[in-house]
Amino acid sequence: MDKQYICYCGLYCENCAVKAKIDPAAKILYQEMKTAGFEEIVHLIPGGDGFWPFLKDMAENGICTSCREGSGNPGCAVRICAKEKGVEMCVECKEYPCGNMKEFYQGHPFVKKDNELYREKGMEAWSRLQDERRLEGFVYRG
Repeated sequence: MDKQYICYCGLYCENCAVKAKIDPAAKILYQEMKTAGFEEIVHLIPGGDGFWPFLKDMAENGICTSCREGSGNPGCAVRICAKEKGVEMCVECKEYPCGNMKEFYQGHPFVKKDNELYREKGMEAWSRLQDERRLEGFVYRG
């Protein structure tokens, strides 16, 4: 498990559809289009001048690194609070679950269950669950 992809809220970026599906697809699309010679003619396609640099950047750099590394919503109340309190994950905070997490859970109810696993059995059990999901092809959806 790559700890840089553990979000403060309890999501794991490696299981996000963006990281697991979109990033690899962008790499393939870019390479296929480049091999087919689109780099030379993309400016002839409406919107191509904007699309090609966008696709190239996605293929080379990915879309998202992680909220821990600076991607994501800079105004995320969960991330701001966790960083201010110096916790690696909100579930480790003395005030957990606070209002920020209760609001977050409304859109991501499964994370509450994951975080309960973390509180009951620790990081190792939580990590094992995330790794098992990733290997099974599980991804978080929008």
